[in-house]
Amino acid sequence: MKTEGTTERVLRLLGMLQRRPSWTAAELAEQLDVTDRSIRRDIERLRALGYPVRAVAGVGGGYQLGAGSRMPPLLLDDDEALAIALSLRLAAGGTVSGVQEAALSTMAKLDQMMPPRLRAEVRALHSATEAMSGPGSEVDAELMVTLARACRDAVRVRFQYTRPGGELSHRTVEPLRMVTTGRRWYLMAYDIDRQDWRTFRLDRIYELVTTTWRFPPREHPDPLQYVQDSVSLAPYSFVAKILFHASAAEVGALVPPQVGRIEGRPDGQCLLTAGGEDLDWMIMYVARLGFEAEILEPAELRDAAAELAHGIRALGAAECESSVTG
Repeated sequence: MKTEGTTERVLRLLGMLQRRPSWTAAELAEQLDVTDRSIRRDIERLRALGYPVRAVAGVGGGYQLGAGSRMPPLLLDDDEALAIALSLRLAAGGTVSGVQEAALSTMAKLDQMMPPRLRAEVRALHSATEAMSGPGSEVDAELMVTLARACRDAVRVRFQYTRPGGELSHRTVEPLRMVTTGRRWYLMAYDIDRQDWRTFRLDRIYELVTTTWRFPPREHPDPLQYVQDSVSLAPYSFVAKILFHASAAEVGALVPPQVGRIEGRPDGQCLLTAGGEDLDWMIMYVARLGFEAEILEPAELRDAAAELAHGIRALGAAECESSVTG
């Protein structure tokens, strides 16, 4: 048997229970090089500390670490601690109100508990990285939790919604999923009054009330695709289809999902579908990407591009003539 202290052995036991759903007493005893009786005593020590360790009888049973009434301390390896630290930093700069403060508080606690070696790595990552993101609309964390529960439990919700023009409307919906574009959060839900699927910005939802009306599942579009189309196509007067002589990965690295939908093609090219109100702005956006492209539709965008190209050629010719005569 190993001459290992009880505290060290209990911590090793906790780490094993967190890594796998179930262990038999014999497996734990073999791994820790102790008797079954020692394992039972160590399990009781973990329970006394607040860890809900369940004993499941029968074939496939064993000891399992379950959920309790309070959050006990976690045992993290280096990779897990780094992942949590980086995720907390992203959350601290996010758009969910209340979460930023909690993330900063948790970061401070985690930093204090980390060994110096790991703390130095986390601080190096923080100081060497920046998040490039535009201003986002702040969303209330409690509202998100309430909607998440309604999505999980399949219950209708009611709320007041502010439309883009400022008009207030009352909605009763069957919530399906919340989707983020990075800058904003959206709810995809079935609107009872309009008898169709709709997208709602979370920062425009007020006086949210959860009802007791449960609803059966409905056939629905893909939430990510539906929200993306609602955000990038539906609100605009013009919807452009542009064929790029570049891969979907290359164009996707420059075009965020809230701008348009990118579809790869077997020939290595890709199709961008995007909406807009200003044709000249759409042309300049495409040109700025730097890829050879072909405007498939609408005809108005092709005409605007041809007119802009003609103007640029005329300007170039005038500049050339001026330099010669000068």
